[in-house]
Amino acid sequence: MNTTPDETPFSADRTIDLESLKVLAHPLRVQIIDVLSMYGPHTASGLAERLGESSGATSYHLRQLARHDFVREVVDRGTARERWWERAPGGISLDARKVADTEAGRAAASLVVRQWQSNRDMALAEFIDRGLDVLPGDWMDASAMNTANARVTAEQLDELTKKISRITDEFVEMHRGQNLPGSRQIQVQFNAFPLIDGEETPK
Repeated sequence: MNTTPDETPFSADRTIDLESLKVLAHPLRVQIIDVLSMYGPHTASGLAERLGESSGATSYHLRQLARHDFVREVVDRGTARERWWERAPGGISLDARKVADTEAGRAAASLVVRQWQSNRDMALAEFIDRGLDVLPGDWMDASAMNTANARVTAEQLDELTKKISRITDEFVEMHRGQNLPGSRQIQVQFNAFPLIDGEETPK
């Protein structure tokens, strides 16, 4: 299950183990990683202002995340008193089945995935609530919110998710590092999953 692909191809994903998952299993740490993914490098004080936390709290959590290579200090930027931090290269892939064989692993995986989804929901809700007021018409026209329903096998669903992942990866890689006039940060959200209360057709 790819949970937060970030800005790198899925081939570069880091599949986190239980030890790293436990480090990540804190709502503020997930929020920090998401902010660095979406908006780029920040200082601890910049993160604190954006997230409504104290700089002491963000600084502490940044150090813990750095110890496990989720974030890293930006080289040649900042000072000894005001360090800049960035998301470590590569996406984060979480295989829930591999970490859910213990109660602690299941709880940590649930917390992390729920926080990631909460952050995504908040970004989408803000777009819905404020997009028409703050975005030019061409940005609204270029945006999309799509839902589709189908009845397929697990293999067919796997084929779809991998195909869309490849398209997204290629798009991100094509535009990596650009900062053209008129460009702005975007987020691509794609969810595809079986409905839990649905019934599987007998084989």
